Amino acid sequence: MMKPPVPRSFTATTSLALGMLLLSACSNTPKAADWQLEAKGAMDRSVTAYLEGNTRIESAELTRARTQLSSTGRADAMAGAELLHCAARVASLVFEACAAFEALRIDAPETQRAYADYLRGQLAPTKVALLPASQQAAAGRSADDGKPLQGIDDPLSLLVAAGVLLETGKANPATITQAVDAASSQGWRRPLLAWLGVQAQRAALAGQTSEAERLQRRIKLVQNETLQPK
Repeated sequence: MMKPPVPRSFTATTSLALGMLLLSACSNTPKAADWQLEAKGAMDRSVTAYLEGNTRIESAELTRARTQLSSTGRADAMAGAELLHCAARVASLVFEACAAFEALRIDAPETQRAYADYLRGQLAPTKVALLPASQQAAAGRSADDGKPLQGIDDPLSLLVAAGVLLETGKANPATITQAVDAASSQGWRRPLLAWLGVQAQRAALAGQTSEAERLQRRIKLVQNETLQPK
């Protein structure tokens, strides 16, 4: 059975938007080495599998990518892959230390160290210029900004920025709605469930019972729970 292709929005634009491509250091070479192609393909599949909720494939492809990257002895290449791995988790509202990157931090370039701090919501304002362009604007916005993610077209980049805004207490209803729409448009089950959960919780706390119930029905639909008549 053929595997479905990785969505173009991930393979064509997300790597550029995140600015942490494991291949970036070799972008001037006339032909990519086999390890580069195999590592990038494995990382693409790993991240997509994670976002779709397929833990088994995610783990297998991440292991494959790490194997290819370790053969080069390049800390920057491995660190870039680990940051992409952790960024997918922030997009899905899993906030935890990026332990695999931290083990490489001492040998990672400054841009990667800044991005790791950003993912944890701990980036110093003086370091914002080191972030990928798509994240710089979001990093400088406040909670009362009506369009905090304006200008971010790539779905994963948008979800990463939204995750950081939530982590730092700057996510407003517009942020959450944009994140839900981005995850839904790609069919990314894991972040969609996470962001719908945030919406449902906020609706319940605001006393919006009907809206909270609607969101819970949508969550069940995403979970593929068939609602049987009583």
